[in-house]
Amino acid sequence: MRTSHLKVKGYKLKINELENNMITIRKAVDRGHANYGWLNTYHTFSFANYYDPDFLGFRSLRVINEDRVTPGAGFGTHGHRDMEIITYVLSGAIEHKDSIGNISLIQTGDVQRMSAGTGIFHSEYNSSQTDPLHFLQIWIFPETRGLSPSYEQHNFSLAKKPGQLHLIAAPDGKNGALTVHQDVNLYAGVLKAGDRLSYTNNPQRHVWLQVARGDVTLNDVLLNTSDGAAISEETDLIIQASNDAEILLFDLA
Repeated sequence: MRTSHLKVKGYKLKINELENNMITIRKAVDRGHANYGWLNTYHTFSFANYYDPDFLGFRSLRVINEDRVTPGAGFGTHGHRDMEIITYVLSGAIEHKDSIGNISLIQTGDVQRMSAGTGIFHSEYNSSQTDPLHFLQIWIFPETRGLSPSYEQHNFSLAKKPGQLHLIAAPDGKNGALTVHQDVNLYAGVLKAGDRLSYTNNPQRHVWLQVARGDVTLNDVLLNTSDGAAISEETDLIIQASNDAEILLFDLA
């Protein structure tokens, strides 16, 4: 295995060259970490006080944070600008309230998209007084700055349709997907042990695979819970679940 560096859109990302193709493994244990008591958070890319010059993002994908919030706790009202924010709940429920009038409960299986645009304020709290909250928060740079803030939320019932990749966010909101203002197609899938998926990647595009839980192999490379992988110049992807698993696949320009 050789190690090199790839520069894309201003971001430097360490690349492991496997069999002449480029797959970067981002191990869960190597992520940034902070524990504030009420919040236990891991950062795939540089975020807040965590900085790694080799992991500043990938293409338009800027943040994947894995957050666990204690019962009744949460993020007070705070603001964002010019960012597509996707919240993917793994367990528990989030009480969401924002400055454009949305009040919602984001539950297990729900996916939320919030376009911050010219500016939005919101709060997020664990709605339960007894159960912890576990979710992924994803930030993607929009294609256009200064959009009007907007909000969407869908439940895709992934657990009822295992063994498939389901489109959950896309630029045109096709097939019931959330509308994201960037050239990215985001898929999610719940897999049973032994399930095998194939995905053909356009050689001009790039893929980030995030394992939300469970263990999978990606072209015979083992990825464990919370591992990620950046894929470039690899067109044929085979993903197989070693046990029950849940994955996110970002197809990026």
